[in-house]
Amino acid sequence: MFLVVLGIIALIAGIIVSKTYSPIQRYNNVFRYVGIVLVIVGGLFTSIVQIGAGEVGVQKLFGKVSQRTLESGLNFVNPLVEVVKFDTRTQNYTMSSKHDEGDVAGDDAIRVLSADGLEVIIDITILYRVIPSEAPNILKEIGPDYKNTIVRPICRTKIRDNAVYYDAVALYSSKRDEFQARIIKTIEKDFKIRGLVLEQLLVRNINLPASVKTTIESKINAEQEAQKMTFVLQKEKQEAERKRIEAQGIADYQKILSTGLSDKQLQYEMIKAISTSPNAKLIIMGGNKNTPLILDGK
Repeated sequence: MFLVVLGIIALIAGIIVSKTYSPIQRYNNVFRYVGIVLVIVGGLFTSIVQIGAGEVGVQKLFGKVSQRTLESGLNFVNPLVEVVKFDTRTQNYTMSSKHDEGDVAGDDAIRVLSADGLEVIIDITILYRVIPSEAPNILKEIGPDYKNTIVRPICRTKIRDNAVYYDAVALYSSKRDEFQARIIKTIEKDFKIRGLVLEQLLVRNINLPASVKTTIESKINAEQEAQKMTFVLQKEKQEAERKRIEAQGIADYQKILSTGLSDKQLQYEMIKAISTSPNAKLIIMGGNKNTPLILDGK
């Protein structure tokens, strides 16, 4: 557009010079030719618009939005048209309590009230994208700043609306996945109406009040102690059963010995006991030839 304006100025200058009687009058044709060339070259440049990969262009002429979108690559348009580019790739919007994590500087986490009246702080990330065919309607009805106009307020409102159905502890533990699925369903519907697709909603962190955290930690510690005591009792019970079986075996053995013990059995038991002693010796008199038998325990 700059070259077009410059060419028009050159044409006007050539016309003015041609009507004056001065030494530069002879250059009036040069001004005209230069002006014509600049207008033509500038018109060509302003008629070519490059749309990047993952983008679509929406044409706007004097406030009127065209429904025809421009695809990626080089496109020829009216030189007077303003082209607004929309990113159709996956985008993310983060709201976090940490000052350098979210899209908005500072603490931007969502504070909600649970069903039991406690304040819960939720960090969240939204993954979404623009529907290419809906880009003209977004520009016409919402504007190019759809992130702050649609994405942010809808997500914050729907999360607060759905959190009131859950207790704080349930949000933190057993009902977390259910809560996430519920807000995805409600936000997805509102996004689609406005030309956006919700790809994923990630509940990154749920912070409970300090008093609730203390209660949960105490409960967890009590459950762990109970499990530990159950294990100890089970182990002691098994040990008692082992000792009972061992005692029963010894009693049965002694009973057998007391009722059916013979001289040969006693002799065998004595030999076995002495043989295990490193210093014991045993002389047994008898045998077929009355030859003494000496046993050395070493």
